[in-house]
Amino acid sequence: MIKSIAGILLASGSGSRFGSDKLLHPLTPGGEPIAVHAARHLIQAMPGSVAVVRSANSKLAQLLRAQGLKIAVCRDAALGMGHTLAAGVRAASSAGGWVVALADMPGIRPETIRCVAQSLRDGATIVAPRFRGQRGHPVGLARRFHGELLALKGDAGARAIVAGQQDLITFIDVDDPGVIKDIDTPADLPGK
Repeated sequence: MIKSIAGILLASGSGSRFGSDKLLHPLTPGGEPIAVHAARHLIQAMPGSVAVVRSANSKLAQLLRAQGLKIAVCRDAALGMGHTLAAGVRAASSAGGWVVALADMPGIRPETIRCVAQSLRDGATIVAPRFRGQRGHPVGLARRFHGELLALKGDAGARAIVAGQQDLITFIDVDDPGVIKDIDTPADLPGK
């Protein structure tokens, strides 16, 4: 059984489809930013998690640090999610596995994140929650992918690793629609 599983929040996207910095946009009118909601759920499930941001001095980094996340800076974030994920794994390099969450998915429940982490602790290789048959996030990856994760580049993230290892995926069926709901445009906000 593996004990040390690290949470990684990918929070370095530019929000180009949203039209502004979506991670700082309030989830609801007058509410807290989208990324703060995602961070709070991750830190509740996995204390000591790491957030990967573009700049350590940004407002986003300050907000995520205030939620209790450690901050890792990815200077190559503009080159794609692969660079961001590699920076997160580098920041939590000694972990026995990683639960990778996305800052634009604020509705994932802490208990879902805990289930993904526990499945890795119990020996699963790749873990993904599934809501009504649809695979979602966060994705858990075991230590055996350490080298491949550190070598990621471009915008695919861990997609190629997961796609090449379909037989190793452990699915967890959850009653959590947040695992499939990301916010790409203002129309994706609650109440829109």
